[in-house]
Amino acid sequence: MGEIFKAYDIRGSYPDEVNEDVAQRIGAAFPQLLSGRNIVLARDMRVSSPALAKAFTKGALETGASITDVGMTTTPMLYFAIIDGAFDGGAMVTASHLPADINGFKLCRENAIPLSGDHGLPELKKLTGKPSGTKTGSPNEGQYKELDYLERYIDRLSTFVHEPKGLNIAVDVGNGIAGPEVASLFKRIPEWNLIPMYMDPDGRFPHHVANPLIESNTTDLQKKVVQEKTDIGVAFDGDADRCGFIDEKGRRIPEDLVTALIAESFLAQTPGATILYDLRSSRIVPETISRLGGKPVRCRVGHAFIKEQMRKENAIFAGELSGHYYYRDMGFTDNAMFTMIWMLNFLASKDAPLSTSVEPLRKYHSTGEINMQIQNKTPVFDALEKFYT
Repeated sequence: MGEIFKAYDIRGSYPDEVNEDVAQRIGAAFPQLLSGRNIVLARDMRVSSPALAKAFTKGALETGASITDVGMTTTPMLYFAIIDGAFDGGAMVTASHLPADINGFKLCRENAIPLSGDHGLPELKKLTGKPSGTKTGSPNEGQYKELDYLERYIDRLSTFVHEPKGLNIAVDVGNGIAGPEVASLFKRIPEWNLIPMYMDPDGRFPHHVANPLIESNTTDLQKKVVQEKTDIGVAFDGDADRCGFIDEKGRRIPEDLVTALIAESFLAQTPGATILYDLRSSRIVPETISRLGGKPVRCRVGHAFIKEQMRKENAIFAGELSGHYYYRDMGFTDNAMFTMIWMLNFLASKDAPLSTSVEPLRKYHSTGEINMQIQNKTPVFDALEKFYT
């Protein structure tokens, strides 16, 4: 079971690595790490997610914890529910942007503070070694209820739309879970014309895996932007905590340059604000933040580390090369829907196409993120540690 515990979450192939027994053990162990036992639960659209959510619920209820099930929804909406409902913690059944045969959990404490490899997940790993069904909490079974949080969440998001103007927007959800939220938000903003793509949640991913970081996954969207002459294209990942953007010419916008664009909008409203950027970002990002009067702070890669540093710095915004964008207004959490809103706000404030704003930011050459796979990881990491310490 140990291999499924990663740096930021729990994930593995279903059913050989992550299955109902594992989910029940996690459900029984998780409440022991919280200050209370009132938990909100959500799941994505993967075929295995309902069964895993049911098993997690069984384990949690047996230990005396109470579960509020908000159903099939996005990870950012779960974060919102944890904060808005003052829950002691939250669990999201998802494997985010990964293929259909993978599933897992993202777990948070109060205020949507994530469990990670540094804080929480190692303890959880030890606790899940107990047989499923072991009662470690109250002898009384907890309470279970279902709650629809969608409209409350969209109410909150829509308050951040600033003076919308008529825009044509192509949105590729990739059959992930963002479809219902996108549709609900666009109903609130009649000035926005939605050109939808692959909106129906389908955990088999019949068109392409919902991972906008992979260039081949945005080719359909790029073609649609050009064909329909839209002002912008937006691509979501499976659980809608990441997104990517296409300009009106059909060109992908590097994720770090999106950080610079959104930073401009924030600094126009909050002069001198602190903005974080991850260490893989182009130098144009801190240069832009400084030029606009903000305070750029470089940070470590990874959502748990970024969220922690944002709280310490009281940063208003943070951007990561992976397409995660984080907001103080949303409890220092990453939120792709919120990012789309800020990009559309930015575009509405300009009297020029999106590419006109992006082009000056393409100042430095970039390799993008390069990942290497090796057979014997331990000796390599040992050698790196010895060299740099």
